[in-house]
Amino acid sequence: MFASEKLCPTKILNCHRIVVLGAPRVGKTNILQRFLGKDFEESYEPTTEDFHRKLFHIGGEAYQVDLLDAASERDFPAKRRLSILTGDIFLLVFSLDDMESLNEACELLDEIKAAKAKLLKLKQPARVPVVVCGNKADLDSERVVRRSDVGKILDEDIPLFETSAKTGTGLDAMFRALASLGGLPQETSPSRHQVIPILTYRSLYVGQRGRRGSRTRLLSAPCAAVDPLARRPSFNSDLRLVLGSSTKHNKPEKCQIQ
Repeated sequence: MFASEKLCPTKILNCHRIVVLGAPRVGKTNILQRFLGKDFEESYEPTTEDFHRKLFHIGGEAYQVDLLDAASERDFPAKRRLSILTGDIFLLVFSLDDMESLNEACELLDEIKAAKAKLLKLKQPARVPVVVCGNKADLDSERVVRRSDVGKILDEDIPLFETSAKTGTGLDAMFRALASLGGLPQETSPSRHQVIPILTYRSLYVGQRGRRGSRTRLLSAPCAAVDPLARRPSFNSDLRLVLGSSTKHNKPEKCQIQ
């Protein structure tokens, strides 16, 4: 993944991209907002594309987590394939009050496995770090999807969580599962760190005094900041990343985006 050089000296191995996929109106945006430390938004506006970057300082190390909600790519298979190929960790979201959204999540899971297998030249579907989230658990009276329904469709080894972006139910366990599968510290879970202003975060690396206390005190506890200027890397940059990863263990060939 791409390191945020302007803000901190993050090692490439500590940079991860989480790609969030799912049907419309299942709560993907509010789940991302919760990860960023923000509150639930009751009003709904269709997401075109959301890209966020959260920077962590944990145990003296810098970590960068990019979050991509590829909602606008639902009707553009080639663009969605590129997003999948650049993802390190995947969060598939469906709504417990919508059976069709579960079916779409399962189709996306198959697409992720097939795309990664093709990239890595595997004969079988690839094993990828995926967490599946059944959201809107607070709407119990409107629920149509039961856990047994999901078990019949999903692989047994894929973590499944029932969550509510509105009440926060199940989110902490789900975020911890994402961290574990992606090789991230458990302190990246929102309940395990303090959110600080971006300027305070920058002071950790330029040796200045932060607004919340001394640099030494901030270094002793996990903290994170949202980069307000983060933008998704260009499609050309993502394409070069995919081409580079496909040639690490194989001979160069045409990129498998289509």
